[in-house]
Amino acid sequence: MNRRLFRNGVVALVAALAMVPAVAVADSGPCRHPGRHTDAVHHGSGVPVVAGRHVRYAQGEVVTPPGVPLNVRSGPGVRYRVIDALRSGSVHGLRCTTTGSRVHGNPYWYKLAHRPGYVSAHHVHAFGTVPWC
Repeated sequence: MNRRLFRNGVVALVAALAMVPAVAVADSGPCRHPGRHTDAVHHGSGVPVVAGRHVRYAQGEVVTPPGVPLNVRSGPGVRYRVIDALRSGSVHGLRCTTTGSRVHGNPYWYKLAHRPGYVSAHHVHAFGTVPWC
């Protein structure tokens, strides 16, 4: 009887742990080079998380030197025109990830969620997974 209760408890624990997304564990720690990783941050299900009527997007912090703004461009590359700028340290919603011209070797760009434009992933530390466009 005790073995059956123990086995059922172990099975329930394994089932509960299987429901925790692996990405939440992978992205939970601090990273030494924010915004410069390509594997853990950029892969996702492709669908924003829906909570009731509101869509929640991944968040990202601008990691440029203090006082140096990050250019927001009309497309995913440095040849697109600058349409806005984001303050260093500010946090913004990230709709999706795409590829474009490389910035310091990083080809990934984030499409902003709540305003038009793209920003280089090299200068943004994403908190969680950002789906592909």
